[in-house]
Amino acid sequence: MSWLSTRIAVRYIFSRKSHSAINLISVVAVCGVVVASVALVCVLSVFNGFHSLIEGKLSVIDPAVKVVPATGKAISSPDSLIDVITAVPGVAYAIPGITEQALARCGDKQLPVMVKGVVENYDSLSAISSVVKEDGEFLLSNDYGMQFMVISVGTAISLETRPGYRTPVSLYAPKRKGRVNVANPIGAFRADTMFVSGVFQVDEAGYDASTVLVPLDVARRLFDYPVEATEIEVGARPDADEAALHAAIATALPGYVVKNRLQQHASSYRLINIEKWITFLLLSFILLIAAFNVISTVSVLIVEKTGDIVTLRNLGATRALITRIFSTQALLITFIGSLIGVAIGVGLCLAQQHLGIIKLNGTPGTLILDAYPVVVEWSDLVVVLAMAIAVGTLASLVTAAVMRFRLSR
Repeated sequence: MSWLSTRIAVRYIFSRKSHSAINLISVVAVCGVVVASVALVCVLSVFNGFHSLIEGKLSVIDPAVKVVPATGKAISSPDSLIDVITAVPGVAYAIPGITEQALARCGDKQLPVMVKGVVENYDSLSAISSVVKEDGEFLLSNDYGMQFMVISVGTAISLETRPGYRTPVSLYAPKRKGRVNVANPIGAFRADTMFVSGVFQVDEAGYDASTVLVPLDVARRLFDYPVEATEIEVGARPDADEAALHAAIATALPGYVVKNRLQQHASSYRLINIEKWITFLLLSFILLIAAFNVISTVSVLIVEKTGDIVTLRNLGATRALITRIFSTQALLITFIGSLIGVAIGVGLCLAQQHLGIIKLNGTPGTLILDAYPVVVEWSDLVVVLAMAIAVGTLASLVTAAVMRFRLSR
């Protein structure tokens, strides 16, 4: 774009037209781009808000780093790995854990559950106590040698149980070693029975549906892992950088899979991102439709400025210069509209983030939040502007083609 063509294009955009209908068409074209840009910014920010909400909830029970075997299901010597991990700067703790599937039974109710064996002081190493319901507590054993389980809210509902000494819950897991006696099928299972001490809820279906926390030694007996562990959970010091800690542990343990918080739930986050960008793609078609409005607006303006085009030709303006004037105008209309839309979108998102203007449907107090969560990320704004520029460039190219056709007649 030359300075002369840009200056004339800007003048044509903001100058009054000879017919009020043309002014109205121009305003509608800009508003179309503005609305599409606002929608893109708001939708992407809402997805960011839900992403941030889920990440915050999962951090209650997820460790900063988790180490799992690259092959097989169990780590044969977890103590030696723990020694290596604790030597990494920034590590607050490293504890073994066992996570396996089992069958839970309470009365006549049964449910396949994910049993997670944890150490006795797990509540002091994580924030699990903050999500335990008020009618219970996080307790794995008492002074009398009794052992307890802490179950998720979905498990409690499915088994129709609650904290207390009324109905115990039994866990069944198939034996990993030995032969199955068809005459005594029950002998092929290991079992353990405990009372429920508490019910937790982290507001994430992967945990809330069917998770049971038990003492680590109970999980060892139930799944026949006398010394093994299926995972090692690593906590970070308050002043440690989790990304750097993850990289350091991955370097120290090249033969194992080292996961950060995001990688521990890669499928869930991947689904959110897929939904986010598919929605972005669908809304981009609205911006593309708005580009056709811009093309039609510039086409009408070309007809109105026929006299000016003749004057410019008589003054020595080339066809290329005249073409650039109107193609630049199409690009500027799209870019100005997208800038206004992004500014309005950011303003609306910040208002929603701080004031909670749009509420979620539901009974107040029963939801984990009352208003739609919104988080504005600058990378999304860059993507929206880049899409607007791409659409504006397309409109500019189509306008240039129309202009060259008119000038060749």
